[in-house]
Amino acid sequence: MNWILAFFSSSIGKKIIVSLTGIFLILFLAIHLAGNLQLLINDQGETFNLYAKFMSTHPLIKTISYGLYFFIVLHALMGITIYIANRKAKGSNYKHQTKANAGFAAKSMALLGILILAFLFIHMGDFWFKMKTDQLPYVNYNGTLVKDLYYQITVTFSQPVFVVFYLIGLSALGLHLWHGFESAFQTLGINHKQYTPMIRLLGRIYSILIPIAFAIIPVYFYFQMNK
Repeated sequence: MNWILAFFSSSIGKKIIVSLTGIFLILFLAIHLAGNLQLLINDQGETFNLYAKFMSTHPLIKTISYGLYFFIVLHALMGITIYIANRKAKGSNYKHQTKANAGFAAKSMALLGILILAFLFIHMGDFWFKMKTDQLPYVNYNGTLVKDLYYQITVTFSQPVFVVFYLIGLSALGLHLWHGFESAFQTLGINHKQYTPMIRLLGRIYSILIPIAFAIIPVYFYFQMNK
């Protein structure tokens, strides 16, 4: 048991935790996007509201969501501790070489991660918290009362300050994925001349398309609500 604790408190152990949680969160982003794109269905939010009710009340999904929150916090904490440890190792040749050869995204992973974490807190406060504390109106779909999360989305994204904030947050996410996607697989030892270029290309495509697809939603609602 002690060797397990020692391993996961070591530098390589922390990097493995960051990589595994990162891959899980990458997969979650695609699933979350698929659900959010239902906002673009022209039915006054019925499909999305029913989807949100299912996701927030199904016992298995609720359990998985708690795991998701835990992984987000764990990913952030491990990333910050790695960053602090690297900052302390100022005289390390390894650090010097890494920084010298790295791009902007690689050099700024900690800063980008903090921006994304702040973005998530505000995002969840505006939607998740209000839904959980019954601050949303209800809408009736064939006798079924459902919290109208769609309404809150129209209110939030009708305001330019929130749209700009979301675009900044999604830009930070894209940059974080730009380096983090490939780095996660390399840390886990999945690094081969035949596979690495494919992983790199997939990571580049993913880091561009996912944030853009998310960004379509606030931009779409802003122009819809301010015609």
